[in-house]
Amino acid sequence: MEPADDRAQTTQDFAVGIGIFLLSVALVFAALPTLAPSDAADAERERAERIADRFLAEFATHNELDGARFVAALEGDDPGRPPGVGDDVGVRLERLDGSLLEHADGGVPLEAEPTAPDGRPAASAARIVSLDGSIELEVGADDPAHRLVVEVYP
Repeated sequence: MEPADDRAQTTQDFAVGIGIFLLSVALVFAALPTLAPSDAADAERERAERIADRFLAEFATHNELDGARFVAALEGDDPGRPPGVGDDVGVRLERLDGSLLEHADGGVPLEAEPTAPDGRPAASAARIVSLDGSIELEVGADDPAHRLVVEVYP
């Protein structure tokens, strides 16, 4: 007798099929959050990135920061506020080890703090920059690279 060519679905075939289907549905639902619109934290991170990019566009050429213009913006008419930056944004120039850079005259840090920081920043962005020779920094701050840090507070 010859084997039948038209066999029916067995319980094992059904279990394997359902297992593969459920696994594929689970993978689709696991990938959906990455396809959804960004949440508030992503919006703050994007805002910090845009502000850092804006600082480079306005005050740097090939990531070489025009120190005099940058300091003038930090010491603008609104005390410590660069133009166009809200009260919930902090900007500072620091060494690569994280310590703040200061002017040679008076030791004033190169930073603009938010007017009323509320705890930890919601997001931050950093850019590696070098300084032109237009400002004098504290003794020992002749590193070739520095970090421009922008922090956005909630």
